[in-house]
Parts: sequence; structure tokens; C-alpha cells
Amino acid sequence: MTAKRRYSLFDQVIRQADQALRTLVPGAATAERSSPAEQREFTEMSDEERKHAAGLMRINHTGEVCAQALYQGQALTARLPEVRDAMEEAAREEVDHLVWCENRIKDLGSHTSRLNPAFYALSFGIGAVAGKISDRMSLGFVAATEEQVCKHLSHHMSSLPVQDEKSKAVLLQMLEDEARHATHALEAGGLRFPLPVKLGMSALSKVMTKTTYRV
Repeated sequence: MTAKRRYSLFDQVIRQADQALRTLVPGAATAERSSPAEQREFTEMSDEERKHAAGLMRINHTGEVCAQALYQGQALTARLPEVRDAMEEAAREEVDHLVWCENRIKDLGSHTSRLNPAFYALSFGIGAVAGKISDRMSLGFVAATEEQVCKHLSHHMSSLPVQDEKSKAVLLQMLEDEARHATHALEAGGLRFPLPVKLGMSALSKVMTKTTYRV
């Protein structure tokens, strides 16, 4: 049986740079699964409804940018090979969400957030630090982050225009995937974060949502 290749630190840095470009450059990433939006019929919306839907999907897209950065940062500093592999696998699954949101934003006639590079850098740094501290901390951060994402997705599904079934279909599948990632992280030994830490993460996520809704 052929042993799985282990990359040097330099190789990993190059891979991280490539992933950052694929995440931040519009149209550079490719989804493995087709978008759930394709299964729903097109419905007319007013300009105001399209603008609101685009703002919500822009928030979700930036959330996926942050998820990519978080996973990549953790994978770079994870100590156990199996944890590193799990982070990289989760990041690959999140690419689908990234592409689905980006395509839906385009369909709504809008653009992704111009603040994405800054949020990517911040999230990558947080992920790298968490991975450096311990794998339990890293996995726990994934679980806590996904918990916050699930809350946002649930709220956005109820806030979207009633007739925007395409966006809702995307968010529903994302919600299912994110909840599974959170469960897997805890089952793998992730640390359960205390309430004060979760409240701090929630406050930070509110800053992200308020800025990316329009910018």
C-alpha cells in the first residue's frame, strides 16, 4: 500500500496561497456538487427584494470565505496528521457552499463582499493560532464556528423573500452540511467552548454580517 505523501512546510505554504487565490478570486473555485438552486423554479422579485436577498447571500458567501481560511490555517498548524486531513477535507466540502453562494449572488445581480480579503486573513490567523495551541482547541473552534453559522443560516432562511426558493434551497443544504461538520468536530475530540467564548464569537460575527450586507 502506497504511503500518503506528507508535504513540507514550504509545500504547505504554497498550497495555502493557491487555496487563498481560489477562494478570493471570483469564479476561480469549482463545486463538486451541483447547486440546489438549480432544482427550483425562477420567480420574479422586486428590486428591493433582490437587493435584500443578495445582501443575505453576500453575508453567507463571506462566511464561507472565513470557513475556508479557518480550515486552511488549522490544517497548516495541526499536530496530528488525521486532524490535518480532516480539516482539509472539510475545507473541500465548504468549496461547494462558496461557489453556490457566489453564483446565487451573481444571479441576483450583485457582487461578493469587497472585505473578503481582510476577513480571510483574520480567519486564517485565528485558525493557525488555534491549531498551534492544540488539536482539541482547533476542533472545538470548528464546532463553535459552525454553530454560529447554523444560527445565521436559519435566520436568513426566514428573512429571505418568500418567493426566493432558489436561495432557500442553497441555505438548507448548507445548514445540513454545517451541522454535520460541527458534530464531527466534537466527536473527534473537539473542546466544548464555554458560553463567554461563544458570546465573543457571536459579537465578532455580528460585525461581519453588518459590514458585508452592503459592502
